[in-house]
Amino acid sequence: MRVVLAEDLALLRDGLTRLLEAFEFEVVEAVDNGPALLPALIRHRPDVAVVDVRLPPTFTDEGLQAAIAARGQVPGLPVLVLSQHVEPLYARELLSDRNGGVGYLLKDRISNVAQFIDAVRRVADGGTAMDPEVVSQLLARREPLAGLTAREREVLGEMAEGRSNAAIAATLFITEKAVSKHINNIFTKLGMPPSDDDNRRVLAVLTYLNA
Repeated sequence: MRVVLAEDLALLRDGLTRLLEAFEFEVVEAVDNGPALLPALIRHRPDVAVVDVRLPPTFTDEGLQAAIAARGQVPGLPVLVLSQHVEPLYARELLSDRNGGVGYLLKDRISNVAQFIDAVRRVADGGTAMDPEVVSQLLARREPLAGLTAREREVLGEMAEGRSNAAIAATLFITEKAVSKHINNIFTKLGMPPSDDDNRRVLAVLTYLNA
């Protein structure tokens, strides 16, 4: 599985490269600045991009902007954002693109290597990997949440992290039947009619974030 990595800190960049390679990923290019990221993504068209948000030269949001621009030229390019910060505007734009896997993890909240590797694979496979704090900050800005109950908000947050009904039930200590009921209520309140589309649960979250 081919990876393009963007991280400005040399020790962390080298560490991530070694870690990914230890789990049989191929890091085809590792860049340390925003201007180098976009051409690297276009040139390699990797299976997944692991991108820091704040890169030189301005250390603002070069990583996210490059990822968004790359997805414009390579539709469906899987992108996993790995950052210390939540950048709501560009994060919402990235997450609202329904083509290809997306993820957003906070560096200081990754508790173990397995969690990170699982997130990279999940995004590469077209899924989502969202830190709960990122979900919380983004959803807190959306007025439509006012129509959801506290439990429905919890379920929606778990959905945004890509969890199955069984995993949500285990996390929230409720039955799978209750989870299904909450999810149906969420779809109804967000104006999403019944569908056989397997991605409807992810699309519901992404549509909501882009509302």
